[in-house]
Amino acid sequence: MNRRSAPAHGLFLYARSRALPHTVAALLAVAALAAVCAHRSAIYLDPAQRVRAEALAPVFAACAIGVSTYQYSPALDMTAVRRWPPRRLAHLTLLTVIAGAALVLVAPSTLPVFGSWGLLRNLLGAVGVAVAAATVIGSRLCWMPVLAYLSTLYLTPADAHSRAHALWAWAVQPGAQPLSWLPSLTAFLTGATLYVARGPRPEGREG
Repeated sequence: MNRRSAPAHGLFLYARSRALPHTVAALLAVAALAAVCAHRSAIYLDPAQRVRAEALAPVFAACAIGVSTYQYSPALDMTAVRRWPPRRLAHLTLLTVIAGAALVLVAPSTLPVFGSWGLLRNLLGAVGVAVAAATVIGSRLCWMPVLAYLSTLYLTPADAHSRAHALWAWAVQPGAQPLSWLPSLTAFLTGATLYVARGPRPEGREG
């Protein structure tokens, strides 16, 4: 193998070891499901709270991204010559951009809460929770805090308009609500920083 083909081969092995093709396929499937739900206004997760079914799209996408950080062989990864933080950053950025772009393209921007911008905001917050959980409890279980946290927010009454409510119940605020983006971006930046710096918690026989 020559030097020119080595980086490409390394990227291929990395993508294969993290099951990135399968993750991308899962993200596109989630976006397709969100598109179907977004164009059927009668589908609700909770009719009493008026939480639309496509609200689950950012949750499922974040779970897929979080699980994709799993290390099959932590000991082998430690022998790599190249530093891992840039790879983790590229990994997280690529999948988040794909998921975000897919959701923005398929969801109508006219929906009051879970339109394109609302889904993008919730995706960023959910991804932050997922990758933060991956550094603490491991990639295989990182979906649990995402489901618990976002479900709690979705079940929070969304009829309040105070600043505190916009910060606490950010996931059920309209996408155009500026304050609702603050906790979402904070969660994403915090989780991304932890994941890029530390990586997922080692699991399995080698953990």
